[in-house]
Amino acid sequence: MVELRKRPAPAAPAEAPAKKKAAPKKAAKDAEAPVAETTDAKEDAPAPAAKSAKAGPPKEGDSIDLEGFGGEVETHDGEKTTLSKLTQSSKSGVVLFTYPKASTPGCTTQVQLFRDAYDELTATGLVIFGLSTDSPKANTTFATKQNIKYKLLCDPKATLIQAIGLKKSPSGTTRGVFVVNKEGKVLAAEAGGPAATVEVVKKLVKSLGGDAGAEGIKKVEEKADAEAGAGAEGVDKEVADTAADVADTAEKIDGAA
Repeated sequence: MVELRKRPAPAAPAEAPAKKKAAPKKAAKDAEAPVAETTDAKEDAPAPAAKSAKAGPPKEGDSIDLEGFGGEVETHDGEKTTLSKLTQSSKSGVVLFTYPKASTPGCTTQVQLFRDAYDELTATGLVIFGLSTDSPKANTTFATKQNIKYKLLCDPKATLIQAIGLKKSPSGTTRGVFVVNKEGKVLAAEAGGPAATVEVVKKLVKSLGGDAGAEGIKKVEEKADAEAGAGAEGVDKEVADTAADVADTAEKIDGAA
């Protein structure tokens, strides 16, 4: 008798590893949404405002922030100071008259004119200073020789001279005058010759209640008239002032040679 044997059942196939479920499309879109919003936000953000053009030098009637204005300068006797300090230590404000080079003809005339009218021009509380790019040594010699009552300011980098609009390009100093009160209001700002710069302050003093007919100012006017008429009959003050500036420039060039 033949014995029938049952064949063993085939082994069950191994189960394939389960596949990771892909993230739902909606979730993926949601994940990308913040990026899109950030991009949109950048595109929608207003562009930064363009910087305004650099303002020019202050003019008569303007108000300036005295703190830091014009940087630091030095008096001819070696004291470091600023326009802010000078203004705050005055009674009513500061007069700055600029000159190209110490001890040259036009500049000598200018410091003498301010010297001779000093008491009258400062009667309303204004304090007078000369301002140039000269060294303390050059300005000390100049001040001593001319026996002036006021101080000369040394601004070798012309930071203050440029701030008040009296720096020549590319170098040099324009003769002129700048007056500012304790509150930072500009009372005068203009270029001019030796006599013209004194005339500006004289008119300002009169408007502030000073005596424009004082003896010192009369002497200044007489001297300015005499110098304006020197050399040729009928030469006006403007021509004389221009001649003084030319002489200053010539002497400066000769000194540098």
